[in-house]
Parts: sequence; structure tokens; C-alpha cells
Amino acid sequence: MVSELSERERIILDRLSVEGTVSVAALAQDLGLSEVTIRSDLKSLEDAGWINRKWGGAAPSMHRSILERQREHQEQKNAIAQAAAALVRDGDVIMIEAGTTTALIAKYLTGKRDIHIVTNSTLVFSHGRMNPNLQITITGGEFRRPTESLIGPLALETIGRLNVRLAFVGTDGFTLERGMTTHLVEGAEIVKAMKAHAETTILVADSSKYGKIGFTQVLELSQMDLILTDSGLGKDEEAELTNAGIRVQRVMSS
Repeated sequence: MVSELSERERIILDRLSVEGTVSVAALAQDLGLSEVTIRSDLKSLEDAGWINRKWGGAAPSMHRSILERQREHQEQKNAIAQAAAALVRDGDVIMIEAGTTTALIAKYLTGKRDIHIVTNSTLVFSHGRMNPNLQITITGGEFRRPTESLIGPLALETIGRLNVRLAFVGTDGFTLERGMTTHLVEGAEIVKAMKAHAETTILVADSSKYGKIGFTQVLELSQMDLILTDSGLGKDEEAELTNAGIRVQRVMSS
């Protein structure tokens, strides 16, 4: 969805991520456009799930931190998500953990048939809700607005009752020494539960995450069946991982 935005829409989202709200009048003046044109752009952004329009302006439909993360490394994230979606077969039951890259996988499942997604991500629902070939089961749990995720005992209970072929998970950082790490302890428990109930677990993470270490360890990289990342991961880093027996697939972004 990010890659389909117009330049004006990107500017509007940039303003929202900084200011929190924007007015039609101010945008029209700053961009040298009519208010009719600005309202049209805001309607498009609202239809796509990015914003909520209000009298005279708009506000983000999600936490500002999510909006900022969605705008980072956009081409790489979309390329990784597209490669992940290509691994899904017709009739599959899959799990998708909350994250800005993982959520994009649902977008690229267009054309697949009879896919059942189990997720703790409200972003996955946003991307996939209009696709009639997707059945989406959303875990219960406590809503965490900064990550657009559902966590806690209810989410873990739902995941624990189900078995899937593929689980797609994310991370805040990964290194060979520390493995996958995250800033949210409850999120680490979700990843562990998904791995325990999936035949194959795939880490999807752009290369900027490599070398970063979060607050809590999630899993060793050796516990992943595949790491999907982008070509920004250097040859030396890729060799370091593959020499440790870790399967890595780098994808090219457009």
C-alpha cells in the first residue's frame, strides 16, 4: 500500500507523523493547491486506511510510531513481503505476527485461494479484509496501540489451539550472537507460541535490523527455518549467517 501513494499523499503522511493532525486549509496553502484537491487526497488516504478525516482536516488512523515505521525502508519491506507471500500455497493456513513488514504479506496474497490467516495484528486485517479469498482469525488479547498488536494470555491461548503450515514473524533486531530480539516482552511470547504451532517459521526483516539488539531475546536464529531479508544485507553478513547453518534469502527491491 505504501508504494502506491502519490507524492502529495506521502507529504500529507509526513506532516501527520510530525504534527499529529493536519488541516485542509493549511495543506492547501502550503502545497499551493485547492482545498478540493486536498480533500480528494484525504479521502483516498482514508479509503486506504491511513487516516481518519475530521471536520476541516485529518488525523492518523494509527499510532504515530507505526506511521513512521511504515514509511521506513518501504521498497525493501514490500519486496520482502511479496517474496513471503509467494511461499504461501492455495488452501494454506498461516500465522502472521504483528509488524509493519509482516502485515504487508496479506496485501500480496491477492490471487491465492482459500487462505486462512491467524494473526495478532490489526494491520494484517486492514490489508486483507477486502480480499474474499482470505479468512482471517484475529486473536483476542490486550491491544497495544504503538505496535497495532494483540498480546497477553488470550492471544497466546488462541495461538496455542491452532496448528499451521507457515508462521511469518518479525523482529526489532537480529544478530548471530543474540538471535532475534524485541523491545516488547509480550511480543516475544507471541513469536515463541507461533513457532511452536507451525511446521515452518520464517523471519521477515529488512536488512537495517541486522546488528541491532532489542531489550529481550526472542529466539536463536538457528530456530528459524528461513530468514527473508533484502539485498542490503552485505555479502559478509550473509556468509556469517550461512556458515552458521542459517538459511537466508535476500530479495531485490524495485
